[in-house]
Amino acid sequence: MSGIGFPRQFIRALATVKYAAASANEELRLLDPRLAGAIRQAADEVMEGKLDDQFVVDIFQTGSGTSTNMNANEVIANRVLEILAKPRSSKEIHPSDHVNLCQSSNDVIPTAMHCAALWITERELLPVLARLHAALGRKAKEFDDVIKIGRTHLADATPIRLGQEFSGNARRVELSIERIKSRRCPLTQVARAQ
Repeated sequence: MSGIGFPRQFIRALATVKYAAASANEELRLLDPRLAGAIRQAADEVMEGKLDDQFVVDIFQTGSGTSTNMNANEVIANRVLEILAKPRSSKEIHPSDHVNLCQSSNDVIPTAMHCAALWITERELLPVLARLHAALGRKAKEFDDVIKIGRTHLADATPIRLGQEFSGNARRVELSIERIKSRRCPLTQVARAQ
C-alpha cells in the first residue's frame, strides 16, 4: 500500500519473541531440541538484520498484525529449512505449527511493540537525553556570568544570567528523563492470554 515497512527495532523485537517462544516450547517438550535450536538460530539472524529484505509486509494493515506475524513465521521457517539442509518445498517445518507454536498475533505483536519501545527508550532515547542534559549543564556553567535581558512575549523583562536560561532548559530535560524512566514498567510486561 504505502511501501513503508516496519522499522528495524520492531523486526528485531519480533524475532526476539520468536526466539523466546522456541526456547519455552523446547522446555515444555513441545518442540524437538534440534528444531528449537534451528528456530533460535534463524531468529538470531533476523535480530542481526541479515534477513531484513524478507520482511515485505506494509506497516499499514488491518487487524492485529497477523500479516506481520505470519511474515516473520514464514521467513524463519524457510531459514530453518536451509539450516537443516531441507528443500524449501519441504513440509517438515511449518510456519504456524512450529515457529508460531502456542502463539497468537494478539500476543506476539503487542509484546514485540513493547520490546521495541523499551529497546528504543533504553538504547537510543535516554542516552541522547542524558548527553543533552550534560551539554546544557556545561553551558549553564560556562555562561553563568553573562548577563542578558530576559524576554516575555517579545517585551523586555528583568535581566537574567544566560547560564540561568541554560540551567532551566537542563532542568526540563532532567524532568523529562525522570518521567520517561518512571513509565518504563508497563513496557516490561508482555501480553498474555487470560
